[in-house]
Amino acid sequence: MARRPPLPTPAAFRRRREHRTQRLLANRTVTDTLVSAAALVGRPTVDPRGAEVGRVVDLVVRWHGESYPPITGIVLRVGRRRAYVPVAQITEIAPTQVTLRSTRLDLRDFERREGEVVLNGDVVDHQMVDVDGRRVVRASDLYLARVASVYRLVGVDVGFQTLLRRLGPTRYRARATPERVIDWSAIQSFGSQAGANRRGPMRLHAPNQALRRLRPAELADLLEELGREERQELLAQLDAEVVADALEEMEPDELGALLRESETGQAAALLVEMEPDEAADALRELEPSEVRELLAEMPDDVATSLSALLLYREGTAGGLMTTNLVLVRKDQSVGEVRRILRAESEHQADVDAVIIVDEEGRVIHDLGLFELLVAASDDLVIDVAGPPEPTMVEPEASLDDVIEQFIDSRGSSLLVVDSDERPVGRILADDLIDALVPERGRIRFPRLFG
Repeated sequence: MARRPPLPTPAAFRRRREHRTQRLLANRTVTDTLVSAAALVGRPTVDPRGAEVGRVVDLVVRWHGESYPPITGIVLRVGRRRAYVPVAQITEIAPTQVTLRSTRLDLRDFERREGEVVLNGDVVDHQMVDVDGRRVVRASDLYLARVASVYRLVGVDVGFQTLLRRLGPTRYRARATPERVIDWSAIQSFGSQAGANRRGPMRLHAPNQALRRLRPAELADLLEELGREERQELLAQLDAEVVADALEEMEPDELGALLRESETGQAAALLVEMEPDEAADALRELEPSEVRELLAEMPDDVATSLSALLLYREGTAGGLMTTNLVLVRKDQSVGEVRRILRAESEHQADVDAVIIVDEEGRVIHDLGLFELLVAASDDLVIDVAGPPEPTMVEPEASLDDVIEQFIDSRGSSLLVVDSDERPVGRILADDLIDALVPERGRIRFPRLFG
């Protein structure tokens, strides 16, 4: 079930409003001169006297990070050849024809160069991400317009009626009747850069910076909606920590599918970046042989930790816990522990307390972050620790036992300990909610040290 993304902050709303006011499709002059890329296919290309030279096959752009990439040329069919005409030789691109400056053409067959994209062949009917709407869309048509003497790609139509227009009679195809048009600057597009006569991998073009500002749950929804090739390309463009956060928000079956479709080394690397309990949940969705292959690709310490987690059954304390623990000695100062917490900031979602242990590693106390915040830096942690006593369960404890302990303690987490009361994990309140209502998606409670 799709998650409800968290509401954007006021600052995020302000940035979006400011960005929208700068968009070309907000300009009436631009919207009144839109030219349909799909409708140009098969249209005549004429010389200055109006004589037909050939027929349009496609439009070519080259992305260099622009919000509105310029048209760099057209592919023209002349007899049996597919020739390339650079935009410098074009006088006008109109809805029903293209006018050339002269009939002097290079009639060598068109060969795509690195970084070039043909709009109808690579983008129309392909998936892309609307970063404003935080959704995956499919392009029914693309629109270009002349902006300050340069023809640019300015919008994408995702409407169903537009698709029908393209498939209908030729006389209707040239009519630019935008139905649901998204400004191109809000688009994260995917397109093939393979040779013209062969298929190749999908490539992500000019990563939209707004894409990097999406929240993990929003990215997870996009990853679940994208096709395999687009999904893999998107993963390759994002920072490892961002990817890990997004994968932790995905539905288990979708995450399992993503891991299966990835190369073994890549899938293992993704799991290593995830929190151990989340990675273990993902591995439980796979076949034992697949799990063994992935563990073999991981660093030994990570593989050992995950293997230990997988020994615990789902629905038990061991199956719910995270193994990201902060252990401190009773003679350490509050200042020292604060420095330890700062070093563990990447695991802040799994830390709501530090565990004070004795020389044998047994639990003495579970010290909450608030107590650390209000204490003096030179206080010893053992002197700061007060009631209540830590609430502990063993790894084999059932879900019902865990719930009962949570109700009795009224705390935000429980410690999971072995038979000698050595800590092996922690169950957070949000992990418990995930287990009770999995259809609601991942819940994350804010921690004090963020």
